[in-house]
Amino acid sequence: MSDSPDHLMPAFPPIDFAGELNEEQYAAVTADPGPALVLAGAGSGKTRTLTYRVAYLLHKGIQPYEILLLTFTNKAAREMLERVEDLTGISRRQLWGGTFHSIAQRILRVHGDKIGLQRHYTILDEGEAESLLKNCINSVDPKFIKGKHNPKPKVLANMISYARNTCSPVSEQASEYFPLLDGIADKAVDFHKAYQAEKLKQQVVDYDDLLEHLLKLLKEHPEIAALYQDRFKHILVDEFQDTNRLQSDIIEQFGVHHQIMAVGDDAQCIYTWRGADFDNIMRFEDRHPGATLHKIETNYRSTPQILEFANAILAHHPSGRGYHKELRPVKDDGQLPYFVPMMDTRGQANFILQRIEGLIDEGRDLSDIAILYRAHFHAMDLQMELSRRNIDYQITSGVRFFEQAHIKDFTAQLRFASNPADTSAFARFTTLLPKVGPKTAERIHAFTRQLAEKETRNFCEALTDDKVLQKVPASAREEWPSLAATILEINQALTEQAPGEVVEQALQGWYSSYIREIYPNWNDREDDLQSLIAFANRYETMEELLAQLVLLASESNERTAEDQKNCLRLTTIHQAKGLEFPVVFVLGLADGLFPLQRTIDSGDLEEERRLFYVAVTRAMDELYLSYPMLNQRGQNVMRMNPSRFIQEIDPSRFETLRVAPSRSY
Repeated sequence: MSDSPDHLMPAFPPIDFAGELNEEQYAAVTADPGPALVLAGAGSGKTRTLTYRVAYLLHKGIQPYEILLLTFTNKAAREMLERVEDLTGISRRQLWGGTFHSIAQRILRVHGDKIGLQRHYTILDEGEAESLLKNCINSVDPKFIKGKHNPKPKVLANMISYARNTCSPVSEQASEYFPLLDGIADKAVDFHKAYQAEKLKQQVVDYDDLLEHLLKLLKEHPEIAALYQDRFKHILVDEFQDTNRLQSDIIEQFGVHHQIMAVGDDAQCIYTWRGADFDNIMRFEDRHPGATLHKIETNYRSTPQILEFANAILAHHPSGRGYHKELRPVKDDGQLPYFVPMMDTRGQANFILQRIEGLIDEGRDLSDIAILYRAHFHAMDLQMELSRRNIDYQITSGVRFFEQAHIKDFTAQLRFASNPADTSAFARFTTLLPKVGPKTAERIHAFTRQLAEKETRNFCEALTDDKVLQKVPASAREEWPSLAATILEINQALTEQAPGEVVEQALQGWYSSYIREIYPNWNDREDDLQSLIAFANRYETMEELLAQLVLLASESNERTAEDQKNCLRLTTIHQAKGLEFPVVFVLGLADGLFPLQRTIDSGDLEEERRLFYVAVTRAMDELYLSYPMLNQRGQNVMRMNPSRFIQEIDPSRFETLRVAPSRSY
């Protein structure tokens, strides 16, 4: 390694690297220059290893500007650089550290003019980028967005972003996303070209542009690439398993001298649906001949019993689909993970809350406890029971179930069909249509009321009248008949059907097609909405159901900072990655729920298994895995089998709790 002249060397505070790191960490931190893959298992001190690696390089005479640290979040970069500053006394501002996007914009500010990007370019946020794409779609084909079955700009933006981040053709992704739309591939290509041209004309970029433009700059201008290839003597990449193809190509451009240390865990690769490329970490040694492999398997987080269970999960990965790792404990013995079969999701919620009460009596704080789930709707009953018992909780992965926009949009349709005088509900769902704002909604409602009174007709029936259609803005007229027909069908069903049947019929109407065109994650939202059928079946009348829906949706989610400190945490497993809790409950461990049925149908189970591994390794001391034996999908109650991920593990690795039901089912 190069040494700096003595007069440039800062006075480093002494660091006992061997004393402050375990043997595995020390080997990675002090590794010789050259390509290295550091496989850091869950709870093994990955961040500590990266931080000390930077400090070690600085101690060995590497200049701050010769180190590039790439992270996935600003928070991770800030924490690591602050720790390096504490260890070495070198200001974090001297180091090249940050997210891929922040490093890209830093370089483009200096060299962007080489590819037509002026220094003063501005970065669009997600909403601004979507709005610009919409304008470009209209300029190419003014009728496209108005087409009833065509995807909306938000969905197209998501598809185009995925294509760009995976370096796959937009036409190919469009055909895959929208297989039933003829000509969509060519249309999408035209929209994308217009969008790219307009951004360059306006000197604006979106987030994906930052990475694409950087890669273009490095590929098309070898002299610029060489400047950074020679400058960065050491390239450190955090969470390498989450890199996509675009990010990987940027790393390869910077690291032509193979001066890359990639740190990650293949067993925690859970974002391929967002573009992460599992092969990046699996093929690192192929792309960088002579790379050294460091495994950090000492786990400081969990008890031996939890780690044995986690290791058993990984043991069932197919051969060749991951590196062999075995987490080793430091902590003392604890209790076995508990597997808890319950009659249904309400029984599951009751058990969890009873156990939480016991944990509080044992001296635990609410903030020590996390409840994890594969999908939002799995936690619906639990959230209801928490609200009923007035237990404060925080949703890490978004808003509470009944406060989600799609739940409230759908509920508004039920409310209005039950009470056509409810103008707030009417405005809630009609303003989802293009060019319909609150004032327009008010005018349409007033006109329909007058028409219904004049002709002595049912208000909901009057909504389907051509005279009303003429009052609807032109761009919303294509969707209006479907919306109006759905409201009338709900209204007519109210007097003839039970609440669950009404909800099921409503879900077959206009809103079902609307969410598919509007939301990139429409299938998750559809799962949430389908779960309302079983919820509705618990009520005798629509009045009771609607009262509960409105009350649950209007709960205040505001709390003080002090409240948040001692608050139960609910989160999807994806959002829990990187976190740890003394006590963890994992909900819904039934086949079809976890793994999700669509992943079973597609045969893509390995990422689901990795997701289960991530869930289990969040637990420090106690782990509870619950399984509802019955589940209602639509009007059908189905017997569920335990998750295959549980069934494939030796029963000696966990203890099955048989809990007597606390109510009649």
